[in-house]
Amino acid sequence: MSRANLNKDPDEVAAMFDGVAKRYDLVNDLLSLGRTKAWRKAATAIIAPAPGMKILDLAAGPGSSSEPLHKAGATVFATDFSEGMLAVGRKTRPYLNFSKADALNLPFEADTFDVVTISYGLRNTVDYPKALAEALRVTKPGGRMVVVEFSHPTWRPFRTIYTEYLMKALPV
Repeated sequence: MSRANLNKDPDEVAAMFDGVAKRYDLVNDLLSLGRTKAWRKAATAIIAPAPGMKILDLAAGPGSSSEPLHKAGATVFATDFSEGMLAVGRKTRPYLNFSKADALNLPFEADTFDVVTISYGLRNTVDYPKALAEALRVTKPGGRMVVVEFSHPTWRPFRTIYTEYLMKALPV
């Protein structure tokens, strides 16, 4: 199983996501022990999408996080740098506006979006401070950035179990 690491080559990361695109949502459910849907629901509640809002969803993958924002009436720009993810998204969610974009060099004017969000993607950027700076650049004054991300469990017994699950059970 391919994994992105801290010494990320953007082409390798994109290729990894191209390879898992068809089963990306399933992989996220497994990695999170089934919690991704609840986390996306919580992020949607925090964002509070409404008609008239312009929302940029970075690292949108197949559009799982973009979909509820769109259904609430917001104008959503679902972006990713993986062609495989974009292809799956366009096929499974043709009503969403998908485009290829790199979080480190966004093709949008400054102060464009009411909300910029990224779910499970910040860790895969080669330079996360630059990605956050770019997200802030395209966020309107008074707008918000919402980040949903995995972290390492802090409680040692659970961290041990989770690491074993992640490294041994999940690749099977």
